Amino acid sequence: MTAEVPAPAHRMGEFLTFYVGEQEFCMDIMLVREIRSWTSVTTLPHAPADVLGVMNLRGAIVPIVDLSARLGLGPCERRDRNVIIIAMISEQAVGFLVTAVVDIVEVAPEDIQPMPTISCAEACDFIGGIISSNDHTLRVLCTDALAATMTAVSTVA
Repeated sequence: MTAEVPAPAHRMGEFLTFYVGEQEFCMDIMLVREIRSWTSVTTLPHAPADVLGVMNLRGAIVPIVDLSARLGLGPCERRDRNVIIIAMISEQAVGFLVTAVVDIVEVAPEDIQPMPTISCAEACDFIGGIISSNDHTLRVLCTDALAATMTAVSTVA
């Protein structure tokens, strides 16, 4: 007698959820290397407005980007409770200043809805999808679009 092999289930993905201002976003947890509390950074002359500077992370120089400013939501109000998400974007470690980290959620691929086709600011390019549940909506960051803008960061840093 042979055992019945169950049909493969859709693989759940894990996403780190966080606030940028009052809005909730998420990114694939596999991109996240660590989460650090806010610390001062070394500013760089002539850096883009959303590049706060660089920090030394165990011998590696990592650019720190104000994600709120990058998304066109205005600069993040820097507070002691802010955090920096260190993520690998296009094979480069980048720190994103966010208001707060919330949780890690599991999401089935079919639960990520595409962005509606609308004419909006460049920031919409950074949203790769929408996860909607009964109590709230998450915007999934499109790391490919962020990576395309990282060339400016890497040439500055």
